[in-house]
Amino acid sequence: MVNEIGAANDPATPALDSPASDHDAGKIALTVWLMHGLGAIEGKVEGMAQKQARAGRSYHHGDLRRALLEAAEAELAEKGPEGFTLRSCAKRAGVSHAAPAHHFTDMAGLLSALAAEGFERFLAEMSRRVSISEASPQQRLTAAGLGYVAFARANPALFRLMFSSNRPDHGQPPLADAATAAFDHLIATVAAIEGPVPLESAAGRRQAAKVWALAHGIADLLISGRLNFLARQGEEQLQQDLEAIFSGIYRNGG
Repeated sequence: MVNEIGAANDPATPALDSPASDHDAGKIALTVWLMHGLGAIEGKVEGMAQKQARAGRSYHHGDLRRALLEAAEAELAEKGPEGFTLRSCAKRAGVSHAAPAHHFTDMAGLLSALAAEGFERFLAEMSRRVSISEASPQQRLTAAGLGYVAFARANPALFRLMFSSNRPDHGQPPLADAATAAFDHLIATVAAIEGPVPLESAAGRRQAAKVWALAHGIADLLISGRLNFLARQGEEQLQQDLEAIFSGIYRNGG
């Protein structure tokens, strides 16, 4: 005869409520519990491995310092110097909030390093423009001025960090050295016209101040949207206008 679950009524087959059946059920329950526990452990191990892999990518996909500087520049462009935080920079770089301490003591240290790099790129842009300009000192000065403005327009947030923000430590040697090198390059273009040491004469100091004020003023006004009457004429006309403005510094004796 067949019982309700399809098993024959065989004396060798234990009934569902027999002690043997209870024993088997206990073994099954124990097996399920052990499998569940092992699965949870495997899941944790896998999760830790994935986390370590992500951390490895963050630290070794290039270089942590470079990753943090790139993230800092992106954060700066998005939020400005006053909205910048070290935690959000670390998050953008894909590292823990404590990771920046491996290279930078604090936020000022990171922003100082970024500003120093900005001055290096700023100098490179002015130097590049000068290197492809005509040979006359006036034309080289014009090229340096155009490079000054071009950098500011391409990197407005970084430009403001370099010149207008108190968040970097401007006395820190890497930043101070980079800023001085950029300033010296600008003064060298003036020296080619005024003489080898323009800052040692009243006329040379005035001319250096005029050149710097003109370049910086135009740059700042353009990135602030205050020279729209020039900018809205189109890029080609704007470049012609800027070249004429810088070229006019020494026209008729300067």
